[in-house]
Amino acid sequence: MSWRTVIISSQAKLDYKMGYVVVRGTETKRILIDEISVLLLENPAVALTGCLIEALVEKKVKVIFCDSKHNPCAELVSHHGSHDSSAKIRSQFGWSNDIKAIVWQEIVTEKIRKQKEFLENLCKEEEAALLDSYIGQVERLDSTNREGHAAKVYFNALFGMHFTRSSETPVNAALNYGYSLILSVFNREITANGYLTQLGIFHDNMFNHFNLGSDLMEPFRIIVDRAVVGMQIEDFSKEEKHSLWGILEDTVYIDSKKQSVRNAIKIYTRSVFDAINDSDIALLKFYYFISDGR
Repeated sequence: MSWRTVIISSQAKLDYKMGYVVVRGTETKRILIDEISVLLLENPAVALTGCLIEALVEKKVKVIFCDSKHNPCAELVSHHGSHDSSAKIRSQFGWSNDIKAIVWQEIVTEKIRKQKEFLENLCKEEEAALLDSYIGQVERLDSTNREGHAAKVYFNALFGMHFTRSSETPVNAALNYGYSLILSVFNREITANGYLTQLGIFHDNMFNHFNLGSDLMEPFRIIVDRAVVGMQIEDFSKEEKHSLWGILEDTVYIDSKKQSVRNAIKIYTRSVFDAINDSDIALLKFYYFISDGR
């Protein structure tokens, strides 16, 4: 099973040889490709051979490319993530609006619940109570925008009344970076299951190649929020970025078992597809923290 997150920070040439990624930089290292789940190319001066790209796609390794500021700017997405991808894509186009509306309602409800639980952990009782009242008000497709109302209360409780998600601050840079990491893992699982990332449940921006990943990741944003609050960021630099990669190996509970966040994303993603294809939201599997008391 792949489990490693490999970060290439310096100029290097990456090649493939006999099951290994060969990293040729100031020194030469070899990494077994079967162990790699995510390959982050943090330096734009990293070069990959075509043979390695083919092997990475075959092994379903998520490859993320960064810009000159070390922020994710692109990722490698295979055309065929599953042997029956044509059938999966046909079914995806046929998903009914009713089941998509109900599943989105469940996803938004779970996201707000996770936000409420985090605020309770921080002893933000008044704001948590307000979010708790929103949970029962989420309608199909969240037509009353409880998600948006909850987000304002939630982020102001976390970072202060003057905080906005649009401002250029180290906190927002950290949140955006963490969310992009989570999104990349979701995109890997979506393509591995044979579906299109472009065709979402709720998100349908024609310029967003990852509408479905943007849908599915919503309850997992809180994992990033918890990490960023705990870091008490004053400057978002390379060290903080590498620290955020650790959230993928954090432990959560899903389907009554301990799992890493990475594995929880895999289990949850498959459960969403099962719920939609079988028109049964009882098949949805959400993660939780042991502190949630479930």
